[in-house]
Amino acid sequence: MDVLLVRDGAVATITLNRPDRYNALTTGLRAELLAVLDDVAADQMTRAVVLTGAGRAFCSGQDLKEFSEVADVEQAIIDEYNPIIERLTTIEKPVIAAINGPCAGAGLAFALACDLRVMAAGAFLSCAFVSIGLVPDSGASWFLARTVGYQRALEIALTGRRVAGEEAKALGLVLDVVADDEVAGTAAKLASRLAAGPTPATGLTKTLLREALDAPLPTLLAREARLQVDALASADHREGVQAFLEKRPAVFGGS
Repeated sequence: MDVLLVRDGAVATITLNRPDRYNALTTGLRAELLAVLDDVAADQMTRAVVLTGAGRAFCSGQDLKEFSEVADVEQAIIDEYNPIIERLTTIEKPVIAAINGPCAGAGLAFALACDLRVMAAGAFLSCAFVSIGLVPDSGASWFLARTVGYQRALEIALTGRRVAGEEAKALGLVLDVVADDEVAGTAAKLASRLAAGPTPATGLTKTLLREALDAPLPTLLAREARLQVDALASADHREGVQAFLEKRPAVFGGS
């Protein structure tokens, strides 16, 4: 299996599993990953997701040994890469990237499509497309520009240089940088905390903040009002109010 799925209570951990190739992406791996993401998206017991890589890398991007065999690159991006990005960004559960090692090319795009990122001190990020004469794809340009601004995004994309942990944190590319042997535990702890929250409100908040990147304020104000109605209808909202009135911690059921 090129993609592993392990469930621990309400947290699902997805691991890219080609450690001998630094988890480089193949057609088979992409198909498996999308299927697993669809699985956890539909699973009501899963309330938070962690995406990571096996071995020493998070993901080194496209497997170049396979790349030369792709007959229609444009269609492969549209059919195999873009649906993964769309699923990561629209799944109504928080997705945390545990960046355990090198994260480059489309692997960087996958990490940036996650909602939150924790990074091992020994890892690095690289928008490495330029090093083989290509342009960013899989949403890498969109995420980079919105995260660090045009000038810095362009510099990172045009040089393909490695962005190490502390710089990545300073630029807002990752939430935190931890020791290499702590990245999995840190991501799991954060995922468990988010999984214990009000899942409907979490998903709706994710939707609002994604839309806030592009929507005019009047549009977003109306969208907030509409989604608040959806949140009010949830059992987790009722539990939250009851717990507040009873002066006790809320126990959210995820519905």
